[in-house]
Amino acid sequence: MSSRDTRAAGDTRGDTRAVADLGGPVGADLVGGATPPHEVRRGVLLGFAAYGIWGLFPLYFDALKPAGPWEILANRILWTMLFCALVLLVRRDFDWVGPLLRRPRLLAGTAVAAVLIAINWVVYVAAVTSGNTSEAALGYFLNPLVTVALGVVVLGERLRRLQWVAVGIGVAAGIYLAVTGGRVPWIALTLALSFALYGLTKKKVGVSLEALHGLTVETVVLAPVAVVALLVVGRQGGLAFGEHGAWHTSLLVLSGVVTALPLLCFAAAARRIPLVTIGLIQFITPVMQLLCAVLLLGEHMPAERWVGFGFVWLALIVLTIDSLGSLRANRAAQRDLPVNDCPS
Repeated sequence: MSSRDTRAAGDTRGDTRAVADLGGPVGADLVGGATPPHEVRRGVLLGFAAYGIWGLFPLYFDALKPAGPWEILANRILWTMLFCALVLLVRRDFDWVGPLLRRPRLLAGTAVAAVLIAINWVVYVAAVTSGNTSEAALGYFLNPLVTVALGVVVLGERLRRLQWVAVGIGVAAGIYLAVTGGRVPWIALTLALSFALYGLTKKKVGVSLEALHGLTVETVVLAPVAVVALLVVGRQGGLAFGEHGAWHTSLLVLSGVVTALPLLCFAAAARRIPLVTIGLIQFITPVMQLLCAVLLLGEHMPAERWVGFGFVWLALIVLTIDSLGSLRANRAAQRDLPVNDCPS
């Protein structure tokens, strides 16, 4: 899950910081208060569509078995690249390619982002296909906390009091889950860290590319990896493509549309609704993933894991309260109004 856009003018800095605090997409556009109500409603629907599709990913990737995670990753990359190329061809939208090739730093940053999202994709698919969807959902619950921690470590940002409380609760939750589970929850930590680093990279170098353009470049960068993965899996006799009926093959082919569609919905939503709204909507994704794991995929959730999830949810509540309070304070300050009830 990522955002590519141009920074909006005016009073969006407080909104951007608030969504970064929530772990939401960094750098998304915010159209100010002049956005027509029907556009706001459309933006909310598009946001729910994007995060709703992402929330149903466990069911989709589970349906791709017996294909393994590397074959699924390769299909996802190649079919997404072809889908993006088709859309660009229909739109005759190639004017951005030349300027991009003349910016090696942007190309290098996009390549780093591509590697990070590939790690995220393959670990997530491996988690779903191996019956660890609940731990994958935990990773996306932890992502906002990791995003805030990266702001401190990498960007040198200073945390407010409630942010420190939230991060502390998150660390305690990780330690608790590791001790009670007998192992470090590496799936959750890898997903949270890879996606947070992806968002950080996009914030640094990706704001010059639209969502479709950025996804196109990332899949082009990853295409050689996808081809090699298919060759290796094929030599080991493990390719499932075309071996399990037309329905299974169609699902693999559709992985390109399934990957690109929520990203495009998100990009359209981010141009219409406030960033804090985007940040709050994003939490439906791990909730849906967890429900899919427990109710539909039959995964067992031991009591200690539920307790660990409870700690993480408490941290997210604290983080959300702080972010909304900070947003209100920023807006009041811009209007020269006193703020007496800011929780931070």
